Amino acid sequence: MRLRNIPGADEALANSKYVIKQPETYRGKFREQIFQNENPIHIEIGMGKGKFLLTMAQQNPDINYIGIELYSSVLLRAVQKMEELEKENNVPGNIRFLCVDARKLGEIFAAEEIDRIYLNFSDPWPKDRHAKRRLPSKEFLALYDKFLKKDGQLEFKTDNKGLFDFAISELPLAGWKEKAVTYDLHHDPVLNAGNVMTEYEEKFSAKGNPICKYIIYR
Repeated sequence: MRLRNIPGADEALANSKYVIKQPETYRGKFREQIFQNENPIHIEIGMGKGKFLLTMAQQNPDINYIGIELYSSVLLRAVQKMEELEKENNVPGNIRFLCVDARKLGEIFAAEEIDRIYLNFSDPWPKDRHAKRRLPSKEFLALYDKFLKKDGQLEFKTDNKGLFDFAISELPLAGWKEKAVTYDLHHDPVLNAGNVMTEYEEKFSAKGNPICKYIIYR
């Protein structure tokens, strides 16, 4: 996927109060030092422009949210949205961002520090040799084990059936279990209740693509 580089994006993120700098220094202390409360922490890995997580933060003020995005030019859009909300005196105080590679998250979050993980429309990395780069792969599930609470859950949504089938096949290899699975989220009255759509979800579902979702636990 080719991304358009936005000049000044790195500098803008470095100067934003919504982006956590040197996140390793807060390992095990995100509640206390970043959010200054004891509320649960939910993270979205590969958050894109942030529509899903911003909506979740607005709807659930008693949950802390951290959005993780690798590309500064993409994360910049979420930061700009936060700045717009701040001007309207409507910015949620329970959301922060990280601009990091997901493979480093084990160095950033301590054991059982995270209560829930969201993966939404992750890059499918279609070539077989790149399978371990897929965010729902057994390699990443092993990484999430390092910081997800023992009773925590992971939610994954995609319109890519091949990726979803792969994700399902990885679960027994990684020792994770299914709580709920659907291949047509928007026609599943139980799983679709309260569903917050991402930008990609709106785009793909408008084309008639069924959305797959699972909720899993360790």
